[in-house]
Amino acid sequence: MSTSIAETFRVGGEIEIKRLGYGGMQLTGKGVWGDAPDRENAKNVLKAALEAGVNFIDTADSYGPHTNEGLIADALHPYPLDLLIATKGGFDRTGPNQWVVNGNPKHIREAIDGSLRRLKVEKIDLWQLHRFDAKFPIEETLAPVVEAVQAGKIRYVGLSEVDVQQIQRAEKVIKIVSVQNLYNLGDRKWEEVVDYTEQQGMAFIPWYPLASGPNKLQSKIAQIAEKHGATISQIALAWLLKRAPHILLIPGTSSLEHLKENMGAANITLSDEDFAALSK
Repeated sequence: MSTSIAETFRVGGEIEIKRLGYGGMQLTGKGVWGDAPDRENAKNVLKAALEAGVNFIDTADSYGPHTNEGLIADALHPYPLDLLIATKGGFDRTGPNQWVVNGNPKHIREAIDGSLRRLKVEKIDLWQLHRFDAKFPIEETLAPVVEAVQAGKIRYVGLSEVDVQQIQRAEKVIKIVSVQNLYNLGDRKWEEVVDYTEQQGMAFIPWYPLASGPNKLQSKIAQIAEKHGATISQIALAWLLKRAPHILLIPGTSSLEHLKENMGAANITLSDEDFAALSK
């Protein structure tokens, strides 16, 4: 199959976006804490992503916390009509690299309103729940999300780090259009979720997509990369694009050079033989 950046997926069956997007997480301070150290460079990276054809950006209220969404608004607002910005809620941040799950409905309601304000939008195209919280039934956690959808504050809803049973339980409360789980060439724990979301017409958004796997894979990847005149990171992304047509990629970087490299993955078409060799 072709892996051109022009290849698209319809989120919710409606919003058509290019499958190679951009993740904003790295445009923060160390430990995803505080604002981007070089704010002007960060804004330039976001603008360059759009110039390269990206029309899907992923962020979260917890990135910073609260700095990443505002940065995106400062760099790109007023937004192009075809740009889909996805954000997430459901974490408290207590310090660098510290993430505390919070599914309290009050927190979720505040997270949604905060994201609307920082992104300078009246409606969030895709709002995603970071995690299920064992302290609250998912029906309670999602109640303010349902309210926000009914009020026109959210268009579509997604989940993160969930198994098939959790997706099905959430779907009894509200329509789920996307799932964002850890998944890459070297970590395929969520194969069942990848397959399930494809069957259901949901988007699957792997986070940490650039990981290229254990050492035993490295020589194989290096050989295929050399054959394509590509980098190992590009091959990791190209593998994901070929894995399934509903996979949307959000590689993040604070470097214009790395952004260009990541975008180049769209021009690599792995053969079935290459794909099989990497998939073993």
